[in-house]
Amino acid sequence: MTVDLPATLAGVRVTEARTPGRPLVVIDPGHGGRDPGATGVAAGTREKELTLLVARELRDELARRGRVRVALTREGDASLELDRRADIARRLGADLFISLHADSAKDPQARGATVYSLSDVASDADAARLAAAQGAPGASVSSVADGSVRTLLADLAARDAMTGSADFAVRLLDRATGRVELRPEPHRFAAFRVLRRTEAPAVLFEMGYLSNAMDEAMLRDPGTRGRMVAALAQAVETELALARR
Repeated sequence: MTVDLPATLAGVRVTEARTPGRPLVVIDPGHGGRDPGATGVAAGTREKELTLLVARELRDELARRGRVRVALTREGDASLELDRRADIARRLGADLFISLHADSAKDPQARGATVYSLSDVASDADAARLAAAQGAPGASVSSVADGSVRTLLADLAARDAMTGSADFAVRLLDRATGRVELRPEPHRFAAFRVLRRTEAPAVLFEMGYLSNAMDEAMLRDPGTRGRMVAALAQAVETELALARR
């Protein structure tokens, strides 16, 4: 079952769970429209098409299981600004947000998936560069203290968002280990604009390197994607089950 939303969120559909009122995960296929993202070195795979393919497969798998509600920020080849993607999650009242991407690097040997969570401080130079490439971060995740109750509450909410983001990243990696090719030290973090503005636990999942021929081939293989999608679906269900306690 799908539910059409008001005109303010035209084009966004929520796939319902078997039981009404279940938690909602918003899946964000990175890039789209005039922004193709990275291009595969061997088969010319376009990142915007790969992220949409995996997002649809993940939505369908979660819908088949029927335990959570699911929405995609885009269902076609549409251009969406980062703030619009986060705005969709906020307006829907998302309980969880996953932004899907595929990596690219100058080193053709670099390979493996990475999970990025939200933080004021980047884990490394690569994470900082990726966050900058995803969009100007603007203000830090936490507020500048001015002694007001409003600022204190905003800081607490920001810290909760960072903790929730990191906790979900760890649970996702637990499910992915042994099923998905992971890069060394696969949990990284930085002040990603799209993660900061969702107001829900959120991660950015880089599925592998399109600049690596083996990763590109694996991401094009339905069996490999199926294992990745299964790991993502199980991590989502675990996270949202914990959130309801």
